[in-house]
Amino acid sequence: MQKAIGVLTSGGDAPGMNAAVRAVTRTAISKGYRVIGIQRGYNGLLNGECVELDQRDVSDIIQRGGTILYTARCNEFKEEPYIKKAAEKCKELGIEGLVVIGGDGSFRGAADLSRIGGIRCIGIPGTIDNDIQCTEYTIGYDTAMNTCLEMIDKLRDTSQSHDRCSVVEVMGRHAGWIALNVAMASGAIACVIPEIPYDINKIAQKITNAHNSQKEHFIVVVAEGVENSQGITDSIQKLTGIETRLTVLGHVQRGGMPTLRDRVAASRLGYRAVELIDAGATNRIVGIKHNHIIDVDIQEALSMKKPFDVERYKVCDEITF
Repeated sequence: MQKAIGVLTSGGDAPGMNAAVRAVTRTAISKGYRVIGIQRGYNGLLNGECVELDQRDVSDIIQRGGTILYTARCNEFKEEPYIKKAAEKCKELGIEGLVVIGGDGSFRGAADLSRIGGIRCIGIPGTIDNDIQCTEYTIGYDTAMNTCLEMIDKLRDTSQSHDRCSVVEVMGRHAGWIALNVAMASGAIACVIPEIPYDINKIAQKITNAHNSQKEHFIVVVAEGVENSQGITDSIQKLTGIETRLTVLGHVQRGGMPTLRDRVAASRLGYRAVELIDAGATNRIVGIKHNHIIDVDIQEALSMKKPFDVERYKVCDEITF
């Protein structure tokens, strides 16, 4: 049987996943592999939801959001019997290496599949949260930020019309990367993120001072990881006397046509993932550092702590008043 490479998307979807699937598929075929697309992540692997992909199957998907392979979370994959079952399915399909596109949870599953099942796995960071420690950039991050920025620019029109303060909750899981950059780009008067403690009284005073200098409308960006968006909204209104409304952008941030940056990053990472499998590598995550493609051991990557850009936060805070 001709050797095969499998590819799956796991966890939350991110714009650019399709571009990565396309790159993996076409690179693998050019190197003489069959490509097995596994639907619905590790769930699909356990249930045998697999399709063979050729060049035409991945035509005209580079511009599409979501993932043509679908995605899901799989709690069963935390248990050894299911990992062994997945490994047997890979061997049955002739899969010599598996490319896993997703986040931390997906990579832990890939590490277990390598360690317990003997399947060579390579991870590609695909998450809008940009919270993978070993890489400076994750697929979907740029598109999600631009979606947030577009929504906030629209919301500003309403805030201005009503002399209102709009508190906007953005995604990012436990990280404040989306919130920080969107706050800076939108000119928000304050940014509340989990990495840096906030003082609601200082935020309210900043808004009051701006209001006294004839500013009539305000944007405050809050990362979902803070877990207190409604409380922040209520406190701002109480302390300033300005009508304040909360808008939760939600899952709209995961959708939409991927930006050029996400398409290019996904293509480069997908290409490198197949190169690593072809070279016999296993248990690696590919990433981007200083615009170069790197690869790191999965266990090492999962143990890393991603430093937060405090300098950028300082810039964001000091140029808005």
